[in-house]
Amino acid sequence: MRIALVTETYPPEINGVAMTLGRLADGLRRRGHALQLVRPRQRHHAEQAMQQAGPNELLLPSLPLPRYPGLRFGLPARGTLLTSWRKQRPDIVHVATEGPLGWSALGAARQLDLPVSSSFHTNFDSYCGHYGIGWLRGSIERYLRHFHNRCAVTLVPTQEQARRLAASGFHKLLVIARGVDTGLFNPARRSAELRRQWGATEDTLVVASVGRIAAEKNLDLALHAFDGVRRVRPDARMVFVGDGPQKSALAARHPNHVFAGMRHGEDLAAHYASADIFLLPSLTETFGNVTLEAMASGLGVVAYASAAAGELIEDGIDGQLATPGDEQRFIHAATSLAADPGLLARLRLRAAARVSRLGWEDIHDTFAGVLDDVVRIHARRQRSAGMFAVAPD
Repeated sequence: MRIALVTETYPPEINGVAMTLGRLADGLRRRGHALQLVRPRQRHHAEQAMQQAGPNELLLPSLPLPRYPGLRFGLPARGTLLTSWRKQRPDIVHVATEGPLGWSALGAARQLDLPVSSSFHTNFDSYCGHYGIGWLRGSIERYLRHFHNRCAVTLVPTQEQARRLAASGFHKLLVIARGVDTGLFNPARRSAELRRQWGATEDTLVVASVGRIAAEKNLDLALHAFDGVRRVRPDARMVFVGDGPQKSALAARHPNHVFAGMRHGEDLAAHYASADIFLLPSLTETFGNVTLEAMASGLGVVAYASAAAGELIEDGIDGQLATPGDEQRFIHAATSLAADPGLLARLRLRAAARVSRLGWEDIHDTFAGVLDDVVRIHARRQRSAGMFAVAPD
């Protein structure tokens, strides 16, 4: 197949959506499919992207995302897409993000009678309350529902997400989970030297948070949980890995914590494996790739029972879960894990074993198969429409 993949974010940008799409794109290419990547230019990578852009990459104008100056969103580009796709028609258009560029791609594909599939990667409607625009939540949800219901299928990463969206009126949902690279993320990446840089010995308990440092990640709860941890392990260290709009303010308020900034590849894997406990207090995750990465790295994960954690972790067996929104239970889970080295050791071993078989290859096969099904069903519908068309007099 020739597949047009439309996305606002893509590697070398570092976030869960970009990582997932990069993986999926690589899987499609390895299976012999031709991929046209349609994305906005990103400021920090614009020169590099322009140099790399070829016949299989369409780079379009962009603007900075409010409150996220490091990311940009694509502008409407329906005319450009129509020109490109008339010149070289894709078999299917897969729209991964729902911004102006994604909306243009959906409209252009439908105008050209191309099949369109989509992914639901981000709970944008849930972010509203964290940015003072809670009054827009209903409008954003209606827009997302209208967007995805115009597609042949919308891919979601968990059964929980599918149930939530279905209850809100989303149709044609299909669950495809995500994988983890256990060759990269594993306990063997643990680094005594890195721990020394954090001011930790081998006996020091290190608590980590990995991801965007932003309001929707609920990091104040991670800080409260760490306060509980320090009541039983006074020498414990807290490490934040990532960047975001709240990083500077958080670092200024907590100068004793480690703010390691953005990491990737083997360096990121070492940061995971060199910690002991992983805190994920977010209630806005669609999936949470960091959950799989932390488990594969052999960490004791404390999270809410939602998204990937809710589907992969058995409470008290390979991680600690709290009912979504129960902050006291979340804090207690982190504190009790710090207070019981035996329990922490058991959870860490079982966590790595639990995700050891969640590789990407089966997911790549499933994704390619879904796109192929959409193309075939669309072609049958076109043939049927042609058979019953009334010839002019």
